[in-house]
Amino acid sequence: MLVGLSIRDLLLIDRLDIEFGGALTVLTGETGAGKSILLDALGLATGARGDSGFVRSGCQQLSVTAEFALDIDHPVWPFLEEQGMVAGEDQDAVGRLALLLRRVVTLEGRSRAFINDQPVSIATLREIGAMLVEVHGQQDSHGLLNPASHRALLDSFAGLGADLRNCQAAYEKLAAATAAVTTAQDALTAARAEEAYLRHLVDELDALSPEIGEEDTLARERALMMNAEKLAGDMQGALADISGTSAGGDIGADGLLASALRRLERIAAQAGGKLDPAIEALDRACSEAIEGRALLEEACRSLEFEPQKLEKVEARLFDLRAMARKHKVAVDKLPELYESAIAQLSRLDHGVGELERLHAEVEAASAAYRDAALTLSKKRQAAAIKLDTLVAAELAPLKLDKACFTTRVTNAKDQQPRAHGLDDVAFQVATNPGAPAGPLSKIASGGELSRFMLALRVVLSKASTVTTLIFDEIDAAVGGATADAIGDRLSRLADSVQILAVTHSPQVAARGLGHFHVAKFQRTDETITAVRKLAPEERREEIARMLAGAEITDAARVAADSLLTLAQ
Repeated sequence: MLVGLSIRDLLLIDRLDIEFGGALTVLTGETGAGKSILLDALGLATGARGDSGFVRSGCQQLSVTAEFALDIDHPVWPFLEEQGMVAGEDQDAVGRLALLLRRVVTLEGRSRAFINDQPVSIATLREIGAMLVEVHGQQDSHGLLNPASHRALLDSFAGLGADLRNCQAAYEKLAAATAAVTTAQDALTAARAEEAYLRHLVDELDALSPEIGEEDTLARERALMMNAEKLAGDMQGALADISGTSAGGDIGADGLLASALRRLERIAAQAGGKLDPAIEALDRACSEAIEGRALLEEACRSLEFEPQKLEKVEARLFDLRAMARKHKVAVDKLPELYESAIAQLSRLDHGVGELERLHAEVEAASAAYRDAALTLSKKRQAAAIKLDTLVAAELAPLKLDKACFTTRVTNAKDQQPRAHGLDDVAFQVATNPGAPAGPLSKIASGGELSRFMLALRVVLSKASTVTTLIFDEIDAAVGGATADAIGDRLSRLADSVQILAVTHSPQVAARGLGHFHVAKFQRTDETITAVRKLAPEERREEIARMLAGAEITDAARVAADSLLTLAQ
C-alpha cells in the first residue's frame, strides 16, 4: 500500500510530506483547492506523462516520491528482479518491504525516474505503477477499462490458477511438437531437393572407395617409381664394386675377404694368438659383406622400373585429387563425405515415417490442449454468470438499478491456440433496458462509469495486484442514499485494499479512517496548496461544513455527529 507521498515544487505545492494509513482515507476541501494536484503528483510518481508545466513558478525542477509497503510475495518483486534490480531487505513490523518510486521533471521538460534510488526508464516506472495504483474518476479511469485485463481478472476471480497452468503446459507441449514437425518437414524437403545429388555422390565415392592416408601413400610410391631408373643404375654400380666386376676381375670384396681369412687361419697356430682378433674381425666383415651383397641384389630386383604400374598409381592419385576438388574437400575428407551422404539418404529414407510419427504427436498434443482450453472455457462461463450476479447486486444501491452488467466470454476469432486458452473476455454494460450492451468506456457516462468501477472493484477486490485504489469524486452528482451506498462500498472495499477517495460527499467522508483537508492560502505574492490531516474534532467541523455550506450551524454539527456515529 501507499505509505507516504513527498512532493517538492509541483504546481501550487512547494513542500509537502504526507503519511497514509491503510483502509479508507478521504481527501476533502473546497472545489479548486488543489485536491487533483495530489493525484497528479501520484500519477507522476507512477509513470504518468509529465512536462515542464508541472514545475512550480520560479523553480528549476519538481520531484515526487511515493513510498509503498508491499508483501514479499507481491508480483512486483519478480518483475524488478527481471529488470536487474534488487529489492530492499528491510521489513516493517508486519513483514512488508519498502518500495520507493521517484520522479524528477526539470523546467526544460527533461524527466528522470528512479526505483529504490536506481535510475530506470519512464516505461519501467509506468509498468511498476500499473501494478500498484489504479485511479478511477469521472474523466480518467484505468485498469478495468482495458479489455486486455478482463480475462485475467475473471480468471483470478474464479480461482483458475491451476487450470491456467495446465492449459499453458499443454500449449507449450503443442508448440514444441509443432516446431518439431516444422523442423522435420524442412529437413525432409531439403533432403529431397538434394536426393539426386546425394545418390550420385554415393555412387561416385562408392566406386572410388577412398581411404584415409591413401594420398600420401600413393604420392610416395609415385615419387619412388619416377626415380627408379636412376636409382637402379647407381645400385648396380655399387653391386659391381662389391662383386669386383667394375675392376675387370671376377672376385668380389667378399671373396677377397674370405681368401684373406683363410690365409690367416692357416698360420694362426704359429702366431701364438696374436692373429685371433684380426681373424674374428675379418670373419665378421666377410659375413656382413655377403649379407650386404644379397640385400643389394634384392633391392635391385625390387626396383625394376614398371611403366604400367606407375601409370596406375598416377591415375589413382589423380582420380582422388580430382574428386576432392570437385566437392571442395581435402582428399582425406572424401571418406567422411561419403559417410555423411549415406546418413542423409538414410534420414531421407526414414524421414517420411518420422514425419508421420511427429504429426501423430501434434494431434495428441492438440487434443490435450483442446481439452484443457475447453475446461477453462466452461469454468469461465460459469464464473461469468456468478460475477454478473454479484455485480448486479451492487448496482441497485448505487442508483444503477436499470443498468445491466455482462461478462462476455467468446471464442477468439482466429481460434489459434494461446497459452491462456481460446477465449476473449470483455466486461460490457447496457445502461438502459433494451439498449445494446457495449464497452464500459463507451456506454457509461462519467458518474455512471465511476460507480460501475466501484461495483466491479467491490466484487473483484481480491483479483488484482493493485494495492492502492484512488476514487476521484466518484460521488459527484449523487447524494442521500446513493452517496451513503458509495461510502458503504468504499468502506467494505477498504477491508482488502487501500482506498484513497477524493470526495465532496459527507456520507463518504464520514467513512474514512484517515481524513486529509486540502486548502489554498495566500503567502506573500504566491498561492500555496496545503494538506493537513484532521484530528477527530476537526473532522466533525469539516463534515459539518460539507453538510451546511459556508456557515456551519449547530444542526450541521449534530448531523455530522450522526454520520460519524453511523460510520463507526
